[in-house]
Amino acid sequence: MGLVSEGIDNVRAFKLPIGIWADGESSELPRIALVQWKSSWIDKFYQVYVNGRFAGTTTDAEQREMIVQVPSSFESSVRIEVFAVDAQEADIDFSFELEDSRRDSGRVKISILRSQELPLDARAEIYGDCGSGQIDYQNDLTGGELLIWPSRQHKAGFGLSRFGTSDFGRGWSAAVGFGGGCFGLGEFGADADTIVWVSEQLSAGEYRFGVKIIDGFGKKSAAAETGGIVVLPAAKGAEGLEVLSFDEEENKLELKIRN
Repeated sequence: MGLVSEGIDNVRAFKLPIGIWADGESSELPRIALVQWKSSWIDKFYQVYVNGRFAGTTTDAEQREMIVQVPSSFESSVRIEVFAVDAQEADIDFSFELEDSRRDSGRVKISILRSQELPLDARAEIYGDCGSGQIDYQNDLTGGELLIWPSRQHKAGFGLSRFGTSDFGRGWSAAVGFGGGCFGLGEFGADADTIVWVSEQLSAGEYRFGVKIIDGFGKKSAAAETGGIVVLPAAKGAEGLEVLSFDEEENKLELKIRN
């Protein structure tokens, strides 16, 4: 059944104090949070995910709180999510269901079809425009390290690879096939896998990228260019907030920003 978000509300995360001074100020445990929630489910377990990564699961259907570790995050807020799961799936990591643009907010992903037609010593070069609108083809963003086929065993065998550089027929068994790669983009059964490049953290703006393939002799292909890609980094966490009041009946919280 997988992750269920319906029926779960009032998710809250609290810092845990390691000590409290006489004036009421406290010192918190580093990178530790207590997560609490309410749920209408009576027969499910719960999983907590931090920034899309599996952080832990409850030990029974009654548990409504959990202590989790959180990463240091100086540029964006830490996202904590709680989901209900069936008891038999309590220990399964479902983070693949949460994989979307939020996990790599502020970064760009470029997927390249790893065709069997490309030579063993080929690599991809990726160029960007730094938000200027003009792609700079003098600056390879990969540093020359994005190899298409890092191992000859992954290439197809005799007849579909270069003679003498693959496993002479048996190399085919290592190729990613149907169900393990990018279905619909290559030859059904073998030419189905992709490689992915992820950019560094980018500021807000619209970016364009170009991709070239270069072989071992230095021969480059024509550039394949993307359209404009809008990057919107996640918002930074709120700071300096002070609780003014909380209405329990209306579940309404009033905050004040300290000067």
